Amino acid sequence: MQTEEQNLQDAMNAQNAEAYQDTKMQETTSQVSEAEAAAAAEAVAAAADADGETAGAEEQSSDPQMEIALLRTQVQVLAQKAKEDHDSMLRAVAEADNARKRAEADVERERKFAMEKFIKAIIPVYDSLDRALELSDRNDPASKATLDGVESTITLLLKELGAFGLECINPVGEAFNPNVHQAISVAPSAEMAPNHVLAVMQKGFILNGRVVRPAMVMVSKAAEPAENKESGSINVQA
Repeated sequence: MQTEEQNLQDAMNAQNAEAYQDTKMQETTSQVSEAEAAAAAEAVAAAADADGETAGAEEQSSDPQMEIALLRTQVQVLAQKAKEDHDSMLRAVAEADNARKRAEADVERERKFAMEKFIKAIIPVYDSLDRALELSDRNDPASKATLDGVESTITLLLKELGAFGLECINPVGEAFNPNVHQAISVAPSAEMAPNHVLAVMQKGFILNGRVVRPAMVMVSKAAEPAENKESGSINVQA
């Protein structure tokens, strides 16, 4: 049997063990409470930072001066872009209009002068018929009918070609024009003013304002005054 002293010792040991356990549990509880408190403090600080940033952004976005400056910048950019687009459109319209005018001018030029090669080919035929009239004797009854036919052919030929813009140049008596006349000789004339056409060697032709062949002409100049020479007499005395 255990003695009272042993029993007392066992009771004291049991009390000490319980006290130790209570102390450990209090320390553990205190550590857990401190950790929870630190975590809660960090969460509160993060939320406060987030609220501060949101408030700053709202304050910045709600600033009317900054909004007006931003809108003005956007308006300037859009105005510059609109001006560039307008200039590009005007250039495109001008280029299209110039191309249309060039095409119309080319078509009109081709229409007017499409027969130029044909006219140049038919001119020698006219020259031959005209030369036949000039060299023939109209007073000869035998050739009168033939000459009348040739003259009618020339008249009809010029009429038909005139419908396409052809004009015959026969500038006898007109002032000399180097643009449509080609001078091949110059002769003095007392009846005609200087620098006028005395005679036409070969008639010219104009097609719609363009010279196909200039008229070959003789041009007048002032007549030289007659020199009065005094005849001297020599008397020989024997």
